[in-house]
Amino acid sequence: MRRGDPADPLLRQVLPLAEECLAVEGFGPDPVGDLAAHKAPGVLHKYHGRVLLTATGACGIHCRYCFRRHFPYAEANASAEHWREALDYVTRHPDVREVILSGGDPLTLSDRRLAEFVQTIEDIPHVERLRLHTRLPVVLPERVTQELCAWLADTRLKTVVVIHANHAQELDATTRLACKRLADSGVTLLNQSVLLRG
Repeated sequence: MRRGDPADPLLRQVLPLAEECLAVEGFGPDPVGDLAAHKAPGVLHKYHGRVLLTATGACGIHCRYCFRRHFPYAEANASAEHWREALDYVTRHPDVREVILSGGDPLTLSDRRLAEFVQTIEDIPHVERLRLHTRLPVVLPERVTQELCAWLADTRLKTVVVIHANHAQELDATTRLACKRLADSGVTLLNQSVLLRG
């Protein structure tokens, strides 16, 4: 971020503004319908063939545009005590071929916990793909450790890591190195961006 520049595109992503408190017709606290798709603790099932597991409510950054900012993570995530319920749901739905780990950000969990969770997903025979949606390779590139890349390379699942970069200023040498480590581990690496005015 450029110090002293209120129009800095990286600052605009995280700086709270009074405009956020305005009521705007047609907009609400659940903009993408997550609550209606909530089928079990931590399970969002909107589309045929895939489920999204909210692995955690923790995130490395609090983006002002986050569409899950009002999500009830305390009751509705697949962390710790609810993992079994979430995985039982996936097991009971043989049409599910893809599991998406999101949140929050799944990379806020330790490598050990993530690897254990993914191992239990691997044990569900009809699951073929794993997607991890994460902002950490951009905001904390050091999180892409050798241990993380090792278990990503070792899974039987076709793995996709979707990072979240919105502006070229977010990409520097350390971010490029993190992305290279992920790509070298054999994952498909994608990006999602939010188009933000200003």
